[in-house]
Amino acid sequence: MAQADRTERIAAPGGADDPAPAARPAGLLGLRHWGRDARGATTWRRGLVVAVLAVLTGALLAFHAEVPNSVGNLGSLLETFLPWVGLAVPVLLVPALLRRSATALIALLLPVVLWANLFGGLLSDKSGGKGDWTVVSHNVAAANTDVPATVRGLVSSGAEIVALQELASRALRSYETGLADAYPYHTVEGTVGLWSKFPISGIAPVDLKMGWTRAFRAQVATPQGPVAVYVAHLPSVRLKAEGGFTVNQRDASAQALGDAIQAEPVKKVLLLGDLNGTMNDRSLAPVTSQMRSAQGAAGDGFGFSWPASFPMARIDQILSKGGLAPVDSRTLPRDGSDHLAVAATYRYN
Repeated sequence: MAQADRTERIAAPGGADDPAPAARPAGLLGLRHWGRDARGATTWRRGLVVAVLAVLTGALLAFHAEVPNSVGNLGSLLETFLPWVGLAVPVLLVPALLRRSATALIALLLPVVLWANLFGGLLSDKSGGKGDWTVVSHNVAAANTDVPATVRGLVSSGAEIVALQELASRALRSYETGLADAYPYHTVEGTVGLWSKFPISGIAPVDLKMGWTRAFRAQVATPQGPVAVYVAHLPSVRLKAEGGFTVNQRDASAQALGDAIQAEPVKKVLLLGDLNGTMNDRSLAPVTSQMRSAQGAAGDGFGFSWPASFPMARIDQILSKGGLAPVDSRTLPRDGSDHLAVAATYRYN
């Protein structure tokens, strides 16, 4: 009888004597399982919209040079802020996990790999070795809110060569006076200037096709040998009511600067300035194709310089060619300008 009762309980599960079945695990984040959902869609069929967006993000990274500039300067605008496209990955990762979509997660690998290929090298600290001298470039801003603090920061940087852009006439005397003791040699052409602890000669304006001087060339006699130094402030792309975007003016200026540097007879060349564009911006190719970025070669991170309140792009550049080897690159602390000053240390090879 006892045996029959036991058999009866086994044959009829779910009775009062049976233990409650173990609760099935809810899965990651307590959401749907990676198998089929309530509508029968598998993990490979879910999240297709997220997957498409991930592929489009990868396409922007891979083919940014194909985005045209003819409409609103979209190509250069994208390239200026191209590293930030990578933020789409964590944004898309959230719905990919919520939907338990293997397809979306695999698709997200595309922008991750492409972003790492473009910018991964910037994330490591490449500085090292001993340099011969340091240079600083700074758009001090015509509307600088604290010129004395800017001057103090430049002097305390320890740089041997300092290039300034956007020198307002009302503040020029303050810069000349404040920098005089540290830098016995200086020259100002239009709204750009150069201060140096080494002698300066061979000063000549560079015509950027703008109608006024915003670039010049000078030769600096460093203890290791001569260096041609170009100081430039290229025009920004602005929207004018009467003329639309000023893309053509910026592009013409970049070409003119690139031509001048290409024709430079001195082998070792430095370019210091606000180029109003990043190394990724195709419009700066006449310059960037022939020069090396100090930040890219010896910096730690992206070195964003603008806007100073929340830097999002490196439009202030220190570039070189002809055997000048950067061993360090960095930004300086914020002052009264809307740009951060950028600095680099070089070894004269």
